[in-house]
Amino acid sequence: MPETVLAHVNLWLSSLPVSLAVIVLCVLLSMFFSASETALTAASKARFYSLEKSGDARATRVNRLIGDMPRFISAMLLGNTLVNIAASAIATNLLVRFYGAAGVLYATVLMTIILLIFAEVLPKTLAITRPERTALAVAPLAAFFMALFKPTLQAVEGLVRLMLRIFGISTRADPESSTSHEDLKSTVDMMHRDGDVARQDRDMVGGLLDLADLTVTDVMIHRTKMQVIKADQPAGDLVREVLASPYTRLPLWQGEPENIIGVLHAKDLLRALAAARGDTSGLVATAIASKPWFVPDTTSLPDQLQAFLKRKTHFALVVDEYGSVMGLVTLEDILEEIVGDIKDEHDPAAAGVRMLDDGSVTVDGGLPIRDLNRVMDWDLPGGEATTIAGLVIHEARSIPEVGQMFTFHNFRFEVLRKARNRLVLLRVARLAAPDADSDDMKD
Repeated sequence: MPETVLAHVNLWLSSLPVSLAVIVLCVLLSMFFSASETALTAASKARFYSLEKSGDARATRVNRLIGDMPRFISAMLLGNTLVNIAASAIATNLLVRFYGAAGVLYATVLMTIILLIFAEVLPKTLAITRPERTALAVAPLAAFFMALFKPTLQAVEGLVRLMLRIFGISTRADPESSTSHEDLKSTVDMMHRDGDVARQDRDMVGGLLDLADLTVTDVMIHRTKMQVIKADQPAGDLVREVLASPYTRLPLWQGEPENIIGVLHAKDLLRALAAARGDTSGLVATAIASKPWFVPDTTSLPDQLQAFLKRKTHFALVVDEYGSVMGLVTLEDILEEIVGDIKDEHDPAAAGVRMLDDGSVTVDGGLPIRDLNRVMDWDLPGGEATTIAGLVIHEARSIPEVGQMFTFHNFRFEVLRKARNRLVLLRVARLAAPDADSDDMKD
């Protein structure tokens, strides 16, 4: 029986028009498989998700294929392999009949040119330039071939897994592979590099994605920079100090500056003054201050943001595991991680970053590394330290003296000013290009 079928097929293919027609059909199918694979791998998942939400049935079919991408690619590869081999075999048989043994060489050269141009380069070029339109067009037929090849693909996948298991290779996903957040951030970075996304938009997306990796200690105002008010000072002095402050919420301390007993809101103070008709003699700061809210220093920024929203407050004091005050964090501090520095008419002038004529910058030692990276579009590492001074101390393995210079991470740091053990002012310059000694520190 099989011999009879093969004989009929051979007789049928012996006709020149039929052979040419089958070769053309195989090439067309190969074009389809190549275009389908390229279009669906290059298509935007977000775009088709949006189309599906708007009610586009074709987008729903495309999303099903994208959702089973390994099986889809296997089906396209299987189809491509089958039709390419079939077309080459028929062409070889045809040319051998006309040219004898030399027909094998002719068929090899001819089919290589045809398949390379018409079955690979041409369809993939068209698909990569119009991925969404191509994906919508090929999805129905691609889904049909996936269903048709499903039994074969299951058998092939089982055999592949068995062979890999024999060699001790696991087919489970690598836990160290990049996360969707990392993929999204890298995509936005590449779009910014290509000019499709503005720098400000890139920074906002990056800041939002980085929130989960940060804690309140990364954005808090350190206790050495906190503006606090003595609770038991004369009421007149307290009012003048509050009015002179650019902040509306001020911690109250008693006994020692780190003993925070309340938080005084400027509006509450004004209401109390209005009720007393401006008489400060009976004003008691602790009576109008709100209870302080303490949060642990290990609180992540997303959790703290949700806590701010739930408690309907914008101000919290950060404490370490021993209960000592480390600093304060506000809702604005968290929002600035996303949108950048927020300034109003009452904010003090920032020590920030000052550009010098030689291309270097002077920075406050307490400036967060992320802020400097954002302002200068640099890539200083922030894993081991939060501030510029902390980074220099970490890399130097000591507390530097004024005038010392260090070179690491392809940047040069010079200590300009120091107060006790605190680096107050530094000059930072990016080197022109990495060199062999870029990670060696120099005095």
